[in-house]
Amino acid sequence: MDRRTLLRTTVAGAGGLALPFTAWSAAYAAPAQNATGPYGALQAADANGIQLPAGFTSTVIARSRQTVPNTSYVWHDAPDGGTVIPNGSGWIYVSNSEVSSSAGGGASRILFDSAGTIVGASRILSGTNQNCAGGRTPWNTWLSCEEIDLGRVWETYPLGGTAVARPAMGRFKHEAAAADPVRKVIYLTEDETNGRFYRFVPTTWGDLSSGTLQVFVAGSGTSGSYTWATVPDPDGSPTRTRSQVSGSKSFNGGEGCHYANDTVWFTTKGDNRVWQVNLLTGTYELAYDDNLVTPGSAPLTGVDNVTGSSYGDLYVAEDGGNMEICMITPDDRISVFLRVTGQGSSELCGPAFTPAGNRLYFSSQRGTSGSTSGGITYCITGPFRT
Repeated sequence: MDRRTLLRTTVAGAGGLALPFTAWSAAYAAPAQNATGPYGALQAADANGIQLPAGFTSTVIARSRQTVPNTSYVWHDAPDGGTVIPNGSGWIYVSNSEVSSSAGGGASRILFDSAGTIVGASRILSGTNQNCAGGRTPWNTWLSCEEIDLGRVWETYPLGGTAVARPAMGRFKHEAAAADPVRKVIYLTEDETNGRFYRFVPTTWGDLSSGTLQVFVAGSGTSGSYTWATVPDPDGSPTRTRSQVSGSKSFNGGEGCHYANDTVWFTTKGDNRVWQVNLLTGTYELAYDDNLVTPGSAPLTGVDNVTGSSYGDLYVAEDGGNMEICMITPDDRISVFLRVTGQGSSELCGPAFTPAGNRLYFSSQRGTSGSTSGGITYCITGPFRT
């Protein structure tokens, strides 16, 4: 049973909840292995320096310190984590700016109509620091996370409204967030070499102003069972949140995070791993480890942001590496989906699909110049499977 079949079974009804543990073990038996991707080999680099499978095309939609097409808004430096928010018949692409508050840290949005034409752009968060990744909520806000010591989560309102800090979600070196509407929690990663994996349980789902911060508790292995324990002092002072709960599991540099169908995935850059938490069974394991890939060399290094398609494919962006976005299919095969050439001093970030699943947005944070002022944001179109 592959991951896609399994996930569809588990969300079909109560019968999915009765799936024996042996079946789960078989379905999640090993980390992803090398394979030919579902879209075939990469073609020669296009005019934007991007190698894509046949049938896919790239478009530049914004460049740092340049006016976004069809608008008067100047795109921010160092575009990082991002998401897509439905907006009537169109959508909004949201992007963080990973620079200091004095340099313009925060987040911006680009508005598109139903044809994918840019119809507006503006700032949605200002005066914050090193906004790295984040996560979209089911009520269509964007959680923009500060990657600094005692950083905060800011809830922003791409559809309109004033951004608000959410200190109850913890003060630590935040990276990414992923909402779980079934358990009504938000998962959070921490970008420290001894970081932790957290979840925030709001007092009222849809209101992040109060709630309980909990930390993942498990053994030292790469698989097993886990529990959650409450973090006594989410403000992280004087004792940092990662040091407050005995037995909480350490992860080497938490990065991207994605939830779908009773599973949450997150990446750790220090060991080039993608972790998979099976929420129905209370177990965790590796979805990818660059030391366990066969045959040949591992395609994915410098793991960072992660998103998923409606089909069930995971897309993992590289911070460095070969400047690739790799995909892990539901049957646990990994391949390179795209490669950005001539930008070796940058990182890829902010991958996010439109609601229809036929457009993928992402950014190269420092572009060809290697500077925060050289960021480029792209749109990929083509025959994505949905």
